[in-house]
Amino acid sequence: MKRDTKIVNAGRDSKWTKGIVNPPLYRASTVVFDSVEQMKHATLNRANQEMFYGRRGTPTTFSFADAMTELEGGAGCYVYPCGTAAITSAILSFVKSGDHILMVDTAYEPTRDFADKTLNRFGVEVTYYDPLIGQNIKSLIQENTKVIFLESPGSLTMEVQDVPGICDVARQHQNDITVILDNTWASPIHFKPFEHGVDVSVQAATKYVVGHSDVMLGTATANEKSWPILRENSYLLGQCASPDDIYLAARGIRTLGVRLKQHQQSSLEIATWLQQRPEVETVLHPALSTCPGHELFKRDFEGGNGLFSFVLKDSSPQGLTALLDGMDHFKMGFSWGGYESLIMAVNNLKHMRTATTWPYDKPLIRLHIGLEDVEDLKADLDAGFNRLAKYLD
Repeated sequence: MKRDTKIVNAGRDSKWTKGIVNPPLYRASTVVFDSVEQMKHATLNRANQEMFYGRRGTPTTFSFADAMTELEGGAGCYVYPCGTAAITSAILSFVKSGDHILMVDTAYEPTRDFADKTLNRFGVEVTYYDPLIGQNIKSLIQENTKVIFLESPGSLTMEVQDVPGICDVARQHQNDITVILDNTWASPIHFKPFEHGVDVSVQAATKYVVGHSDVMLGTATANEKSWPILRENSYLLGQCASPDDIYLAARGIRTLGVRLKQHQQSSLEIATWLQQRPEVETVLHPALSTCPGHELFKRDFEGGNGLFSFVLKDSSPQGLTALLDGMDHFKMGFSWGGYESLIMAVNNLKHMRTATTWPYDKPLIRLHIGLEDVEDLKADLDAGFNRLAKYLD
């Protein structure tokens, strides 16, 4: 099937749908059996989508997991209550005390906090690396390196990594290194992780999979080698997600393709418009040549979305506040991926880096371009720039 047809049909096997268009919503804690034989069968097959106990999942879980597995191209998918739970559980599935991991320097802030505050406490050594290091990452691998964690594009600053190059290094090394990618920006359809050598692909399904800013959910899809390890360790960590939330995420998948087309089109128009604004120092959109790793984006990605950043040329605390406070369509929020436009400012990125140096001293503005009319969004930003200008010399 072609991609758009696959988006509509993934996970809708008749064993889950029973002839209904959308896989039904099954809520369950206890699963009951009428015979010892039935219970033994369920117990023996509990890891293979057999109804056993609610925490293992229901047909609602299994159909959604099948859809994510098919769209990303893996061997299996585990579902978590949020994206951060997917990230932390994926990492913990492949490390133990005394191990070492390589963590990209541009990681999502909760990922970095987990590495600094939890992994170190458990005796797992963390080394941060330049997102643009490519195959030179080989020089950072130690005898006890077990995980290389990537996020491409990078959180906030949008650097695109050489994912296949880093995966090649990991495969060639004598260590059994697992490559984990936070693939949320690309969604399940714009970057094919397993075709590029990734072992585990994480999605904050809260974002584009759900698409409506009303559900917290995470997934981790793994290749054949890593899937049994990820599945069992995630279960032992007690991870499970509400079938109600999973149902909404499964529904969100069906419109993912058309939504991303509009997000991508509108964000590129806004980004190009921002490049012409005198208030803007640089625009960090992976599809534009001004973004670090742009050539890798053109090589590896099948499309973009609505999330990108830009750096102001000049600012002041009062001016930045005035810009943000008066927005009609861009509201401030920490998430993205829904139908609404969002704006967030970061004043100092230098303290969030240890392996690289952030080259700008003016605020970075991250935008999520929603599904509103582009001209309305331009007018909103234009008015914000005018408010900013009143506080500049």
